[in-house]
Amino acid sequence: MIELTNLYMFIAASFLLCLAPGPDNIYVLTQGMTKSKKAAIVTTLGLTTGLIIHTSAAAFGISVIFQTSEIAFNIVKYVGAAYLLYIAYQSFKYRNEKLDLSVQNSSSELKKLYFKGFIMNILNPKVSIFFLAFLPQFVNTASGNVPMQMITLGGVFMVLTVVVFSSIGVAGNLLSSKLLEKPNIVKYMNVLTSFVLVSLGIKLALSQR
Repeated sequence: MIELTNLYMFIAASFLLCLAPGPDNIYVLTQGMTKSKKAAIVTTLGLTTGLIIHTSAAAFGISVIFQTSEIAFNIVKYVGAAYLLYIAYQSFKYRNEKLDLSVQNSSSELKKLYFKGFIMNILNPKVSIFFLAFLPQFVNTASGNVPMQMITLGGVFMVLTVVVFSSIGVAGNLLSSKLLEKPNIVKYMNVLTSFVLVSLGIKLALSQR
């Protein structure tokens, strides 16, 4: 079982990370702005389905590392921490950049939008690395069944992704002109994202097997 404290922390961190401007949710925003609410929601479902692959890989890979090799665990831990700090730096460095909505859509058909979202997600290696760095921080090895804990956390992350990304797409469809008039939104969200990622990176680096 996942400790409730860990679960609440995971939900809060995941919500902020889903909300922060990034390639996926900006793409969903674009679908809502340039096509329709349904297009944004279907694209979100495609992106979220790809997370099943990353969650499964992280769950079974990390469970073996937890149980067999302290050296391997530490290597992954420090690489993961370094990656989190790197993307925190990237978020802070580019905090003043404006939203780039120049995304070309290949098709208006819902099946193609879903498939494209799925492929975009599973072919992004940064998502796999991020899950390897992110999920284990909220797992309690003393509670047993590490893979199931990670799969559960991945499921929670997917639900939050659907809710947040779909909301962003619908909001983009309804309030596109308002969003584009407020470039500081990106700056504040990137600063907040940097803070969250730095905190998670430090927590990971100090964690024990």
